[in-house]
Amino acid sequence: MTKVQDVARRITDNVNQVIVGKSWEVQLATIALICRGHILIEDIPGVGKTMLAKSLARSVGCTFRRIQFTPDMLPSDVTGVSVFNQKTREFEFRPGPVMAQIVLTDEINRATPKTQSALLEAMEERQVTVDGVTYAMPEPFQVLATQNPIEYEGTFPLPEAQLDRFLMRISLGYPRKSEEITIMDAQRRVHPIETLEQVVTAEELLAAQQEVKDIYIADPIKEYIVNLVDATRHHGDIYLGASPRGSLALYKTSQALAAIQGRDYVIPDDIKALAVVTLAHRLIISPSARLKNVESRHVIQELLETIAVPGAPSRR
Repeated sequence: MTKVQDVARRITDNVNQVIVGKSWEVQLATIALICRGHILIEDIPGVGKTMLAKSLARSVGCTFRRIQFTPDMLPSDVTGVSVFNQKTREFEFRPGPVMAQIVLTDEINRATPKTQSALLEAMEERQVTVDGVTYAMPEPFQVLATQNPIEYEGTFPLPEAQLDRFLMRISLGYPRKSEEITIMDAQRRVHPIETLEQVVTAEELLAAQQEVKDIYIADPIKEYIVNLVDATRHHGDIYLGASPRGSLALYKTSQALAAIQGRDYVIPDDIKALAVVTLAHRLIISPSARLKNVESRHVIQELLETIAVPGAPSRR
């Protein structure tokens, strides 16, 4: 627990030097990193999505690659390709940009579904297969994908199978006026990312990823997670509820949040704090509910208010 808390504090303090006024979002990104999970950042351009990914990579000394997705990209542009070497008379694998420790897939929904699917194996199995040969991803490994929720022209919506592979979906949003002034002052001469130093080694991060698994979750808390996820499958406004992968996401992230806050056990407040970011993107709203402008995060918030917390009576 102490190791997880120390590693998380050093990372968040370091990243907060670049990402101003978004301490909770930075903490969420750190939680995902400790849980070996991937993040979908859905937000408008210019709010720091790329800087968040770069800052995380620099803080932990990991290799960083950025993939700018476009409609003409091919799967081999992501995973890599086998090239015939005239000298050795053998095929050699030339790894693609996904073979890095922290990968930013910028505007992921601008690529065709075929190219998007090239990430599925890397995100879930942590490997890529090219010409029948499987190559393991480096450790640690994390994908941070961005997409613009406003502009839909020329985009391809992410399929449910891919959305489900993201541990959480976060949004940075606009900074407050005072924070925007701080951002301008900080970048007057040089961008803070240029002077950002490594504060955690990859070995320390890997050790924290193992230690967080020992955080205790009592049976009533596990039942609370399952009740919450199961309720999404029977809600009237939901066409498709969260999968068991959603339960696991909430389970793992609650362990990390507990450790970061100095506890070796999970409490219901951890579940409540993380339910929206870990579950909302996994839900598909029914057509009738969509006409009423119902959003998945509103459904999760409603369920949090109605489902009984362990040790408390139901409000139904």
